Amino acid sequence: MKQLVYSVVLVFAYLVLGCEEISIPKPQAMLRLEYPLPNYKKITRDFPFVFEYNSLARLKRASKQAPNIEYKLMEATLYLSYLSVSNNIDSLLNDAYKLPAKHIIKADEIPEKIFLNHDNKTYGALFSVIGDAASQIQFFVTDSTKNFLMGSLYFYSRPNYDSIMPAAKYIERDVIHLMETLKWNN
Repeated sequence: MKQLVYSVVLVFAYLVLGCEEISIPKPQAMLRLEYPLPNYKKITRDFPFVFEYNSLARLKRASKQAPNIEYKLMEATLYLSYLSVSNNIDSLLNDAYKLPAKHIIKADEIPEKIFLNHDNKTYGALFSVIGDAASQIQFFVTDSTKNFLMGSLYFYSRPNYDSIMPAAKYIERDVIHLMETLKWNN
């Protein structure tokens, strides 16, 4: 009888304690997206400016004044707008600074990078919108006397900064390259 009680206790202990799963926390992981190294080529169409853009992207004519730059792989478009300056630089600059401010509701932060290139007579700012805002990048470049170019990056998906951040950072480098290589034709 004692042997039967010991056997039942052992089987019970084995079933109760042996079925308990030891949980081991999974290590934190980050999604690793790798994009090809950029290969830049010069814009060849007739616009009031020239610049270099990533050959991964495709130019799409949106107007006679400026193209849009589509990134099919990342499902994003960089929308460009060109305006000529005629005693309205203050209002153009005011509008350029208002555009990123519209995203402040959803943005965690909007750092501004000032851009000056005295050789090409190009001056501007780049705004990187950090957070779940509709547009991740806003920028403008001007010579402050005749030419003004603005750009905004939009993804074709609901804004989720953690998911689109790698693509946004990749395109941000392309925008910086665009700003550095931009020259006015007039």
